[in-house]
Amino acid sequence: MEKAIEIIVIEDEEDILELVEYHLQKEGYHVTGFLSTEHVEQFLEEETPSLMIVDRNLPGMEGSAFVAYLRETGYDIPVIFLTAKDKEKDLEDGFEAGGDDYMTKPFSPKELMLRVKALLKRSGALQNRPKLKYKTLTLDLFTKTVHTEEEELALTNLEFKLLHTFMQHIDKPLTRDYLRDEVWGAEGEGVNDNAVNVAINRLKNKIDPQNRHNYFHPVWGVGYKFV
Repeated sequence: MEKAIEIIVIEDEEDILELVEYHLQKEGYHVTGFLSTEHVEQFLEEETPSLMIVDRNLPGMEGSAFVAYLRETGYDIPVIFLTAKDKEKDLEDGFEAGGDDYMTKPFSPKELMLRVKALLKRSGALQNRPKLKYKTLTLDLFTKTVHTEEEELALTNLEFKLLHTFMQHIDKPLTRDYLRDEVWGAEGEGVNDNAVNVAINRLKNKIDPQNRHNYFHPVWGVGYKFV
């Protein structure tokens, strides 16, 4: 699996910083937060984040001035301004300073996540996301989500790992012991054969409730194979 996409958040209000970090991490991004611009340039010398979310009302250097400075220095990291400065002139200043998108507070975390995703797609950061596809299933290893042609499926973390394991071994019989090691890991010792069967049946009912694709086949004396 590829390294998680890294995002910088510069926000001087700790509660807002924590809120933005929480939602980004929930989406699978790696996040580094700053309460001012003070140590950001040093961080950029060592890391290569894919996106920055920047408040404008910051202590020390104002957010758009900092982005303009970074642009002059040669950094072309995509930037979303997230700020209470909501006048038309503020918006214009933000884009002229080198911003790629502009959101005003109060804001919807859901909308921010959609804008982050859209900007990452435009910049190319999301183009090579690792995915596994088989029949009608698409498994996204970055966001840990599974889609059929019709919808996104609500899988638990364990169900996701179980499906991922099977999709890596199409048409190969997998023993319950192997599944315990791969999916349950250290907790596998306390998982009996019946619990493995129940987990597989639960997964089967979620990904193929009508059994149209007949994905799971019991292999007598061995375990299951995914076809």
